[in-house]
Formats: sequence, C-alpha cells, structure tokens
Amino acid sequence: MKKTLASASDHTEIVERIAALTSADQRLWGSMSVGGMVCHLCDAYRVPLGEVAWKPVELPLPRSVMKAFALHSPTPWPKNIQTTEEVRQGGGGTLPGDFAADKARLLDTLERFCACPGLAQIEHAFFGPMSHADWMRWGYLHADHHLRQFSA
Repeated sequence: MKKTLASASDHTEIVERIAALTSADQRLWGSMSVGGMVCHLCDAYRVPLGEVAWKPVELPLPRSVMKAFALHSPTPWPKNIQTTEEVRQGGGGTLPGDFAADKARLLDTLERFCACPGLAQIEHAFFGPMSHADWMRWGYLHADHHLRQFSA
C-alpha cells in the first residue's frame, strides 16, 4: 500500500520522524542544513494552503507523466532535484532561525495541511492539478525524501 498523510499511521510516522530531528543532524546529500530543511518543508506545505505562491516549472515531459511517476512509482525520489525558487533555501524560502520554533511551526503547518479540505484548488509547480489524495501522497513523499536526507 502506498504511504500517504491521509493514513493515520503514515501521518504519525512522519510526525515522529520530524519530532526526533535535532539541530545537530547532518545531511547525507544536498546543501540544506537540518534547519533549512525544516523551513523548506514548512514552506512547501504552505503552498497548497494558499499561503505561499509558486510559479509552474518548465518540464521536459508532460506534467501528468511527471506526477504519475513521482507519486506512484516505487522508486525513491532522486537526490539533489532543484525545487522552485519560492521555497528553495538560499532563494525565496524562509531562512532558519530558532530550530525548536521552526520545528514546532513545521509540525503545526503539517497538521493544517492534513486538515485542509481545499488543497485541490492549488496546482503543483511540477505536477499541475492535484486531487486531495495526490496532495496527501505528495506530502508524505516530500517529507520522507527530506527526512531520509538527514537519516531521520
């Protein structure tokens, strides 16, 4: 079964992995610090909530193909994929501050994201139109990808 934030056990797994992060955690790849990653995840969850806007990204394949592969393939997401400028650390993303406060804000934003019935009104920058189920699947996969980046 595919993991999704719509599943209580999958949701709990992600919350516990985020809660276990410490400011001393070191990345296995990429350039973000653990604090930057926490802020990046928070910013990304704020997009479908309508709190942060992003522009569509030009892709070599149709969005529907990219979405199907990213959300339904058993293959883990590749490392070092560039994100949109609006949520990128070193770009327009929120800069890390107090780690505990940033982590608390991420957990709060994750809960608001999971409880929001209107997510399907926002298009994903890479994947285009998304159903609520798509957003819940993406929400799990995006967090899992970055938590694996920090062995969490």
